[in-house]
Amino acid sequence: MSRPSDRDELEALGSPSQRRRILITGASGCVGQYIAETLYRNSDAQLLLLLRDPAKLTAVPTKDPRITLLVGDLRQLESHAEAIGSAHRVIHTATAWGDPERAQQVNVVAVKRLLALLDPERLEQVIYFSTASILDRRLQLLPEAMAYGTEYIQTKAQCLQDLEGHPLAERIVAVFPTLVFGGRVVPGDPHPTSYLTAGLKEGISWLWLAKWLRTDATFHFIHAADIATVCAHLATTPHGSNPEPGQGAVRRLVLGQAPINVNDAVASLVRWRRGWRPPVGIDLSGWLIEGLIKLLRIQVNAWDRFSIRQRHFIHEPVSPPERFGLTSFAPSLEAVLETAGVPHRGRIPSGRPPG
Repeated sequence: MSRPSDRDELEALGSPSQRRRILITGASGCVGQYIAETLYRNSDAQLLLLLRDPAKLTAVPTKDPRITLLVGDLRQLESHAEAIGSAHRVIHTATAWGDPERAQQVNVVAVKRLLALLDPERLEQVIYFSTASILDRRLQLLPEAMAYGTEYIQTKAQCLQDLEGHPLAERIVAVFPTLVFGGRVVPGDPHPTSYLTAGLKEGISWLWLAKWLRTDATFHFIHAADIATVCAHLATTPHGSNPEPGQGAVRRLVLGQAPINVNDAVASLVRWRRGWRPPVGIDLSGWLIEGLIKLLRIQVNAWDRFSIRQRHFIHEPVSPPERFGLTSFAPSLEAVLETAGVPHRGRIPSGRPPG
């Protein structure tokens, strides 16, 4: 039996005037699955999920009539042109890094093609995912992002510049997640585990050293469930002109909780593990950081060195769910550790995180 076409599947969903259709790209990823699940549970929207491997989609029932899977690569969208053109809202989470050519094709070229396939008569809103790393404190593009950035950073910066001048700019909300937690450190969660959560296991193994060190650095974090809460809210409420002061047509929202100091973060981890932390530590000055890089054989590039000098990756305003009258799933680092299944003491159970 041949696979039904996008037209067949879309006709089975009902009239466009009766059902809002939300297209989610990168739907099998960590953030994509949290968003799909939140919209599935808390709205009646029809979900068009663009992904490469349906076997990785575990957070929503793939056979539900409200869900249509669009299987394919973001660089080859033409086979799903009709389905894409039927979307009222788009949440674009798909991205690429590691290979410069692929990053350019996925993070820049494919975004333009995706926007071109949308029906401007039907489209209400596009939520475009970037990264907070390319923005300064006031949510303006960092010049260093293009000068020193990796292929991922540079292509995200380039795409943001392109979107500001796009004909659909007034319908675009660019979201910039900070450090993203999600899933669990051991198997058993239907959501994929984010890279940061998966790294908790290794990070905890270095607490014996980290607890002796001090550094003046600050950062934001956010749980993927809270990203999903914000995005679902945006995707199911009326879209209007950008209300944010000091911005252009594209609305910029940095998704994160209140800033936390690195020293406080280490102290929280030590307390969580019921360990001991000395009252006085060694200040991580520039020369000591360079020494640790050499000692631990850490590979650093120009962007890494800029980040080390930058130290304070904070933004104003920052947008947790509470900014929209909603409630955070993991508003504190302790809540993140609890939801990730990090034990209070002893070794983290072995097992490969899902995803």
